[in-house]
Amino acid sequence: MAKEIIQQISRDRIAAFWFSGFALFALLLYLLSGVLAPFVAGLAVAYFFDPFADRLEDAGLSRGLSAGIVILTFLGLTAAILILLFPLLQGQVIGLLSRIPDLVEFLLEQTQFLLELLNEQLSSGEIDNLQGATSYAGNVLGWLGGFLQDVWSGGLAFFNLLSLLVITPLVAFYLLRDWDKIVTRFDELLPRSSAKTFREQLSAIDDTIAAFVRGQASVCLVLAIFYSSGLTLAGLDFGLLVGMSTGLLAFIPYVGAAIGLVVGTGLALSQFSDWLPTIIVIAVFLIGQTAESYVLTPRMVGGRVGLHPIWIIFSLLAGGSMFGFTGVLLAVPVTAVIGVLARFATGRYLESSLYSGKRSSKAE
Repeated sequence: MAKEIIQQISRDRIAAFWFSGFALFALLLYLLSGVLAPFVAGLAVAYFFDPFADRLEDAGLSRGLSAGIVILTFLGLTAAILILLFPLLQGQVIGLLSRIPDLVEFLLEQTQFLLELLNEQLSSGEIDNLQGATSYAGNVLGWLGGFLQDVWSGGLAFFNLLSLLVITPLVAFYLLRDWDKIVTRFDELLPRSSAKTFREQLSAIDDTIAAFVRGQASVCLVLAIFYSSGLTLAGLDFGLLVGMSTGLLAFIPYVGAAIGLVVGTGLALSQFSDWLPTIIVIAVFLIGQTAESYVLTPRMVGGRVGLHPIWIIFSLLAGGSMFGFTGVLLAVPVTAVIGVLARFATGRYLESSLYSGKRSSKAE
């Protein structure tokens, strides 16, 4: 009996230690969230490109040289893409901004026409309900605008944007160079009695994050190319800008496609007098969303992720609200960790006497 009490006290101390460690980590993350963005971004880049550095190292290159080649290649490709796309995107952004007054006027005219039509068809009670729903939608949009403003002010002020461009490559290089050493050192610090369990769960977390981050990045790239090409060929003004934005927002399930569909359809209605081009624009978005759901995501992301779209959306909103841009970067990895640990805890619970109501043989 005394032995069981001592073991229980020991387990309680271990649980208190880990809980205190996680609480301290969360507190530091909150306090330092304003300066962590370039370091988190560098960590993400190093994690993403570690397999490529491993292949170069296996080919006989030193780890430092492999990391340098990978980071320089990444920076070169990024710069080349920006140099090629910036003139086009700059013109489209300026053109879109100049068209906003006309678009707002067009939308107000269409809204007025729709309200007059509804006023003729609906009863007074139904109109009151519609006005309440409109007011609620306005509040939601206002909250969303405030959320985006908080993310911007918390993570993308000029200094932080500059630090992202300067510090992120340096952090990524040093982390990528020492990645294997960091992993080995972390493994050495694991509690020896439960090191196997830690390794299994860390491997599951790595599989989940890798499947989502690397797979979803590929999905976003393919969709950005598809939407940009499709909308440009359909003759939509600002098709390149809308298509690329929609593809890059595809990491938020359904939200990116919904925003792109609304913006693209609105632009098409204001631009074309015929219905056929507008239908083609809508078809581009429907084909893209169908391909994403049934072809791209199953093949590129796979079924190992185990992250429900609702949890991803919630984590992005919660992370951005609490920690700004740093929270957005950390949202999916943290959600993946929580998901793996929750499945592990559920499995242990189902195997325990708390679930079965039977005392284990060890307790007997």
